[in-house]
Amino acid sequence: MQNTQPDTEFLLVDDDPSISEFLATYLSRRGHPSNATMEAEKALDWLSEKRCEVVVVDLNLPNTNGTSLVASLRAIDSRLPIVVFTENGCNEAQVRAAMRAGANGYVSKNLPMEQLYCVLARVLAAARYNARRVRLQRELLGAA
Repeated sequence: MQNTQPDTEFLLVDDDPSISEFLATYLSRRGHPSNATMEAEKALDWLSEKRCEVVVVDLNLPNTNGTSLVASLRAIDSRLPIVVFTENGCNEAQVRAAMRAGANGYVSKNLPMEQLYCVLARVLAAARYNARRVRLQRELLGAA
């Protein structure tokens, strides 16, 4: 039987280690185990072996763009919540492209940390609700 427990709650993909490590530490201290990587390929490799509940993707990554990573993540797991992380002045067309590629939402890096935390916690709560709903539907259909 496949392990259904996630290895971490958040996987953060950002090319700025100060941002990703700070956010991972902040989330972990708030009780949300988090991992961070600076590269899209490492994120994809990590997800091929482990599970997480939410992925946060910077749109401006080296050697790729966030939209391509969103599409690759969506191909791996159609239900995985993906939040795009943007900077002020980020091109609106980039955000729209990421949303079309499968991102569930976006958030600005410039939000105060508490607001950013509230957004990510809400996404995590919705992901858990949906996972529980799917599990219960399977149990009910299996029992019928």
